[in-house]
Amino acid sequence: QVQLVESGGDLVQAGGSLRLSCTSSGRIEYITAMGWFRQAPGKQREFVASVTAASGVHPRYADSVKGRFTITIDNNKNSYLQMNSLKPEDTAVYHCAVRTFGSSAYRSWGQGTQVTVSS
Repeated sequence: QVQLVESGGDLVQAGGSLRLSCTSSGRIEYITAMGWFRQAPGKQREFVASVTAASGVHPRYADSVKGRFTITIDNNKNSYLQMNSLKPEDTAVYHCAVRTFGSSAYRSWGQGTQVTVSS
């Protein structure tokens, strides 16, 4: 079992930056990939970014955040989402999630952190 806790969400003006953190605990040795997702009010949860856990390679990004967001991972399997040039449409609750050995799905999720971008 892996536990995840997000932090770093805040209210920021359009054009600003935020860095979200996802702290992992528990059986982190089972983590194979880490991802970030977001859910805006009245909308479905959507993929934001992901990266393989072993070496942090092969980052993937949603088209809407390419060139503005960067996902990284440290040796303790904590992940970070650097968000630059924020837009009002980036407003959402951001969740981190992990995939573990034997599963192609994200099965462990954090409680989320609120990001609000004002125009």
